[in-house]
Amino acid sequence: MIVPVILSGGVGSRLWPLSREHLPKQLMPIMGTDHSLFQNTLMRLAGIADTAPPVIVCNQNHRFMAAAQMQQISMQYTDIILEPVGRNTCPAIAVGTLAAMKNGEDVDILVLPADHLIKEGRLFAKAVQQGVELASQGRIITFGIVPDRPETGYGYIRRGDRIDGDKGREAFEVSRFVEKPDDERARAYVASGEYFWNSGMFVFRASTFLEELGRFSPEILSLCRQAYQKATRDLDFVRLEQSTFATCPDISIDYAVMEKTEQAGVIPLSAGWSDVGSWLSLHQVSDKDECENSIAGDVLLEDVHNCHIHSESRLVAVLGIKNQIIVETKDAVLVSSLDRSQDVKVIVNKLKKQKREEVFSHSKTYRPWGSFESIDTGERFKVKRITVNPGAALSLQMHYHRAEHWIVVRGTARIVKGDEEFLLNEDQSTYIPWGTQHRLENPGKIPLELIEVQSGSYLGEDDIRRFEDKYGRS
Repeated sequence: MIVPVILSGGVGSRLWPLSREHLPKQLMPIMGTDHSLFQNTLMRLAGIADTAPPVIVCNQNHRFMAAAQMQQISMQYTDIILEPVGRNTCPAIAVGTLAAMKNGEDVDILVLPADHLIKEGRLFAKAVQQGVELASQGRIITFGIVPDRPETGYGYIRRGDRIDGDKGREAFEVSRFVEKPDDERARAYVASGEYFWNSGMFVFRASTFLEELGRFSPEILSLCRQAYQKATRDLDFVRLEQSTFATCPDISIDYAVMEKTEQAGVIPLSAGWSDVGSWLSLHQVSDKDECENSIAGDVLLEDVHNCHIHSESRLVAVLGIKNQIIVETKDAVLVSSLDRSQDVKVIVNKLKKQKREEVFSHSKTYRPWGSFESIDTGERFKVKRITVNPGAALSLQMHYHRAEHWIVVRGTARIVKGDEEFLLNEDQSTYIPWGTQHRLENPGKIPLELIEVQSGSYLGEDDIRRFEDKYGRS
């Protein structure tokens, strides 16, 4: 039995301003399809024989979006494990493996990042089955992407000798892992034919990995066991014990295990893989016009060559440029040369230092009950468009510093305001004074849409006191 462990804790900051902390790239349909990268990763499992429902390891801030997206594609899961803090891939894989073994069964583990693109699912499934066969021999297998160009944005794996007894399978010992190279080294690696891109995907027998982790990084294994054993169930989620997990070293599986173990093997993979980790990599895998431009949204071009242009909310007209990235969202615009796409992180770090909201949230923010979108903001007022899903309800809450005016524009709202409870239909409104307990609910079968006008001395999202919440939020 193969238990997939899906790693969905990343932020994808190099794809800012599209990918942000509260809505990262793996949860977005960035490839022009109706499904997110996370959903595509899950649907890819259908082509792999003998797989159990996956274990999802994700950021606690993304838990409701991850669960909702799984429900949309009718995907069952073993557990959704919530990381209270990010601790890199090794601790995440360790707790995912422990969760997969919770019945004491020594299963095969398939580790997949949630944000990768693989175009040839059949070839990928074949490679996984080969990896499982080698895992039964005590191997920890990674998949090395056969490079089709020099790439400075990926780490590399140098192959060693062919693994004995592979019976026609192309599989190799791992000679060494190599950090992201400069352009000259990357060209030499590709020319040699001895190097693969490091995909970050693995397959191994659970007991093998835990044994090797205990040998080389016993502190990580001990802390992950404690954090998992002390975990609490929160609705449909498993919440790791925060103080224990937070003390785990922040380290990748490569550093903690793969570079040290003698059991590491690599299977070459040519299946249209991309980690979609930067605007350049997205440009490379996107459909292009006759001038090598990849475009999305309302875009008008004249004399433009080899550019990636994304428009989210308005017309973007571009004239006389080449090798550029232009990404427009409702609240931010990025302009960069394609060859600097790895450096978008520099911009993100500057925004974090300035505590700019644009690095954390989009103008549209998702909640377990629906979403809200900021329309206008000024001194002492804010206007939002709120959408509440059928049957969903906001928490029973109050605000200390702001009052709210609600105007229903579509659907029916059930309102709790102090001791009152009543219905509002389209074109009806109500006023919620500051300090008043209130709740908004959609009792209907269509989405409820309303306009909220906030007024007061402080309009931050943290001015909220919850008394009851069906989603278990504090």
